[in-house]
Amino acid sequence: MNALISQLFPLLYGACFLVLLWQAFKVMGQGFRAVPRPGDPDAAGGSTNTTATGNDRTGRLTIHPELLDADGQLTQEDLLTVRFSGDNEQPAYPGDPS
Repeated sequence: MNALISQLFPLLYGACFLVLLWQAFKVMGQGFRAVPRPGDPDAAGGSTNTTATGNDRTGRLTIHPELLDADGQLTQEDLLTVRFSGDNEQPAYPGDPS
C-alpha cells in the first residue's frame, strides 16, 4: 500500500501544481486585460484619448470622506497627526503654497 501511495503522490502533486499554475495565469491575464493600453478602444465609443473621456485624474484633488463633516464640508476640527523621531520637516498646512 505504501508503494502505491509513494508512486501516486508525485503524480497528484504535479497535477495540483499544473492546475494552480493554470489558475494563476488566468488571474494574471484578467489583471493585464484590465489595464488600458494606448490604442485600445474604450467602452465609451471607441476613442483612444483618455483625457477626452474624463477618466484621467492627473492633477485632480481627492478628498477623503473622513475629512468631511455632516454637511459635506471640510471639517474645521483639529486632526490628530503622528510625528516620528528624526522628522525635522516643517508641518504642511492646507493651502500653503510651499
